[in-house]
Amino acid sequence: MKWIQQFFSGLTLKPFIIIIIGTLIFGFGIIHFNIQNGLAHGGFTGITLFLYYLFAIEPSLSNLALNIPLFLIGYKLFGKAMLVYSVFGTLSLSVSLRLFELYPVTEIPLQDDMILVSLFAGVFAGTGLGMIFRAGGTTGGVDILARLAEKYFGMSIGKFMFSFDAAVITLSMIHLTLTQAMYTLVTVFVASRVIDFIIEGASAAKSTMIISSRTEAISREIIKRMGRGSTAITGKGSFTDSERQILYVVVNRHELIQLKNLIQEVDPYAFFSINDVKEVSGEGFTFDKNYQPLKPTS
Repeated sequence: MKWIQQFFSGLTLKPFIIIIIGTLIFGFGIIHFNIQNGLAHGGFTGITLFLYYLFAIEPSLSNLALNIPLFLIGYKLFGKAMLVYSVFGTLSLSVSLRLFELYPVTEIPLQDDMILVSLFAGVFAGTGLGMIFRAGGTTGGVDILARLAEKYFGMSIGKFMFSFDAAVITLSMIHLTLTQAMYTLVTVFVASRVIDFIIEGASAAKSTMIISSRTEAISREIIKRMGRGSTAITGKGSFTDSERQILYVVVNRHELIQLKNLIQEVDPYAFFSINDVKEVSGEGFTFDKNYQPLKPTS
């Protein structure tokens, strides 16, 4: 018993709950949108559907059989927590699939609108997988390979999965019609976008570089009106060969319009560029000015 306690030490209950909810959402989508409408999927889930369509092997069983060899790889690459969450995620997905196999919700009559089917299939898959990834887990298979690509090659999880999914869908065309394959591509593309949004979008922000002859006035107004700080960087213009201050500011997406209006009001001739920030942490975003964690607002 002691070694079990040591093995699970440091793991919290919250990720397990999120993984369960995520696999239920994912499993619901696979059974009620993909299978009910003859769509394939990408990754190892796509392979399980391929086996189901050709040999009537239930996805809940093939999902376990295909993922067992990858657990060892996951352990060596990501350590104890990753292994625990991956094994739990894979088991939870198989249970969720089995649950909806045995007790499906009444058939959703969308066969005449395959666009809606493919969109909903992608949203359910992306939402479920995104929640699992944010909790630190995977459902095995290509999820582990996707995390490898992100860790060692800087490739986003969603983009890697879309590439892998396209290869699996090509194989699935042994069973699928061309139309079904095209709708499946829509599904996996939507899923990849939703995954990236859930993983990165919740913390996304905008960064702005402001070049102006009135940077001090702009900085004061940003502090006064928005309660935001800025960083002054010294730069040199290539045409004028003169030094001037460049302001670097990071704001939430909903604050961007206010910032643009402020800049144009203080200096209509200011040059500024806006970039996406995938994740931001620190004072004003996750901590207040006293370095205390910010409480979510209702």
